[in-house]
Amino acid sequence: MPPLLEVCVGDPESLSAAIEGGADRIELCSTLELGGLTPPPGLLALAARAPVPVYAMIRPRGGDFVFSAAERAAMLADIAAVRAAGLAGVVLGASLSDGSLDADALGELAGASRGLGTTLHRAFDLVPDIDAAIETAVALGFERILTSGRAPRAIDGVADLRRAQDAAAGRIGIMAGSGLGPDTVAALLAAVPLAEVHGTCSRAAGVLNPRAAAFGFATAPPRRTSADEVRRMKAALRAAS
Repeated sequence: MPPLLEVCVGDPESLSAAIEGGADRIELCSTLELGGLTPPPGLLALAARAPVPVYAMIRPRGGDFVFSAAERAAMLADIAAVRAAGLAGVVLGASLSDGSLDADALGELAGASRGLGTTLHRAFDLVPDIDAAIETAVALGFERILTSGRAPRAIDGVADLRRAQDAAAGRIGIMAGSGLGPDTVAALLAAVPLAEVHGTCSRAAGVLNPRAAAFGFATAPPRRTSADEVRRMKAALRAAS
């Protein structure tokens, strides 16, 4: 069986394209240029109609993953909103100042998510000790960890992906993501046979509007998930299995 494909989307058009292209699961975000933030209520409502499981990002701001008490309170409210919307799960992460996982914060957030699926996001890629982080994630009951192997691109993090998979020992899923596409995923899977992969499957969707940029409304040309790119990725996964 080919690996499951999770497609990360950050807008309504990308959500529709991911479904049309055959995504097995969707990670729902906003502001992908910052690595993904909590999606707004309207996008949650649209995603609730999806025919595949949707996990919503719970992240109140860009930057690091060291969250204040006020930010944690906001995240708890966002988890409640995801539950009320009827989505399948949430995507969580929290760090201490040294990059290790904040077990107290994650315990509070995971506890509030009980009954929902849970993915530990790429806060994992900042950890100084993979084995200790795996044990924390397992103890807190996460289903899977999304990681690039502590490298900017997953294809460059193969050694740590393999190490994480070995440490997981089947107790928690390891899902590779960051920079993966139809032309790179086969090489990664040949090095580390994983059951799940993650990508945006996106293409450029226009040019940067100079007037919008002048006002600070846009900082980069837009990208959107493409149904054709999702299909290409699925085909690459089938060929690699």
